[in-house]
Amino acid sequence: MNRRDFVCLVCAATVWPFNARAQPLGAPVIGFFNVASPKGFANYVAAFHRGLNEAGYVEAQNVAIEYRWAEGHYDRLPEIAADLVRRQVSVIVANTPANMEAKKATSTIPIVFTTGVDPVQLGLVSNLRRPGGNVTGASQLNAQLGSKRLELARELMPAATVIALLVNPSDKGSAERLSKEAQSAASGLGLQIEVMRAGTAAELEMAFGDFARLRAAVMVIGADAYFSAESELLAELSQRFAVPAIYQTHEFAVAGGLMSYGGSVTDSYYLAGGYVAKILKGENPGDLPVQQSTKVQLVVNLKAASRLGIAVPLPLLARADEVIE
Repeated sequence: MNRRDFVCLVCAATVWPFNARAQPLGAPVIGFFNVASPKGFANYVAAFHRGLNEAGYVEAQNVAIEYRWAEGHYDRLPEIAADLVRRQVSVIVANTPANMEAKKATSTIPIVFTTGVDPVQLGLVSNLRRPGGNVTGASQLNAQLGSKRLELARELMPAATVIALLVNPSDKGSAERLSKEAQSAASGLGLQIEVMRAGTAAELEMAFGDFARLRAAVMVIGADAYFSAESELLAELSQRFAVPAIYQTHEFAVAGGLMSYGGSVTDSYYLAGGYVAKILKGENPGDLPVQQSTKVQLVVNLKAASRLGIAVPLPLLARADEVIE
């Protein structure tokens, strides 16, 4: 079996379960292209469907969706993008960095991105108000909040001198950017940053197991699509290894993580669904301004804090949008 056949087999094996439904003949086809795995993206896929449904598109009735999940294997992204282009789907919806691979693969098929990074800085578009070309999408505040998570870590543990930063080396550019930004922010807070790298479930377990050796007070988990899909695993590991950890997604805190602070990934997928519908109705993606979800939520899990023996400062609790008791 050659590599292309293998990738197609993997794609077929990891499509979203909705693909089991009969697809309507002659309906437009959406390529849902994601670097992560379906198990951690159920809420986001549901939000995407809401955006589509409100504009009159319902999967298996008047639109078909082909789901492609890289399962955290970033090296598969170019071939998955090429496969969607060969299939001539009507529009591609993709998260970072799958969206960059989609952009490299086609200049004609419309692309609607979701991202937690500045889309101009990332190179997806040159202008937020009038993107031009075949790309537009929705962004949420996440990668830009890395320094704020460091501040929250310091507020939570005022005596902290060392903070661990977990990044995914599979997305080299993002890992390097997050590390540099954290180092810069930490210097202003009088903190030392210890960078940890993990891109698979086994590596995540090793990283959490190695946390105690660093003598760090808190682990700040860098914004990453694969990590978002593994929010429950990250929370489980933080409990098993007694690691105080802060991440971006609400799901992390709900699953037992200590704290989450970040933009709404759910909102960005909802907005993306609406934009896909506009494009299917004939609008030009280059004329659709990039939408920006500005919703940011701080969630504190007091159960996790109690297990870790941490007294969360009252001012921090007072600012929380949600407290899990």
